[in-house]
Amino acid sequence: MFPIIPANSVAAVSGNQEGIFGFGQGDSATAITNLVSNAGVVASDQATVTGNARGELAACEYGGDKGIFVFGHDGSPTDETNLVSNTGVVASDVTGVGTARYALAACSYGEDKGIFGFGYTGSSYTAVTNLVSNAGVVASDQAAVTGSIRGYLAACEYGDDEAIFGFGIGGGVGRTSITNLVSNAGVVASDTAGVGTGRDSLAACSYGGDKGIFGFGDKGGVSYQSLTNLVSNAGVVASDTAGVGTARIRVAATQYGGDKAIFGFGYDGSPTDETNLVSNTGVVASAITGVGTARWTLAACSFN
Repeated sequence: MFPIIPANSVAAVSGNQEGIFGFGQGDSATAITNLVSNAGVVASDQATVTGNARGELAACEYGGDKGIFVFGHDGSPTDETNLVSNTGVVASDVTGVGTARYALAACSYGEDKGIFGFGYTGSSYTAVTNLVSNAGVVASDQAAVTGSIRGYLAACEYGDDEAIFGFGIGGGVGRTSITNLVSNAGVVASDTAGVGTGRDSLAACSYGGDKGIFGFGDKGGVSYQSLTNLVSNAGVVASDTAGVGTARIRVAATQYGGDKAIFGFGYDGSPTDETNLVSNTGVVASAITGVGTARWTLAACSFN
């Protein structure tokens, strides 16, 4: 027999409930953070964590309920990491593993692990990756995938336990919309032909429990965008969806509320604190004047 479910019960959602924006560049580099509630409300600035203020870093979830900020630029490329507890507390710097770089992307895969990939070393673009265990341990460099090396790209989860890197600039490809799928074992595939407007300096995150969204960015010539591209639960990227909200670059994005998402902060000619909520069907809401220090080149992930 099928179990009887009470009429007033609510099905559980699979994703993390809260999120965190961290680090970035405002008037100067910073290490402040802003927590995001399970209703998508952004909190005021949290005290600066012990460690290096930096920007152009990346972040992702690990262990099912925790997060990690890694790499970035603090005057030069760095490999430092900061773990985030399942209550949103950011730990002090830990000397990292792998090639120091910035302008990379990160996301979770395999339900409880993470992956950092691509980026700029200060002299060249790369496609190396670093896996993150379910205990938050960053592994040494994985060999670069066959395909386009680049930076200023974005990444998100899809299909419960897989991931996708997409868009970016560099490696002789200019601004692009190519993507690279990541298996549930953390293996990065070669390039998939791009769909949508090629651009860099965008963000991405999951929504709806098993889908993803890329949003915002620059298509060149200081042509900032607010358009988005949805990712199906099979990793297929859709064509452009007309943008909502302020066009801007170097935003960050995270999941919240189990199945929704939020884009936040960025640069639209000056640093901003605006946010855009994303429903569990991938609909982006108009910009909301934010809370906290206006900044860009930050990162975000979910926890709890």
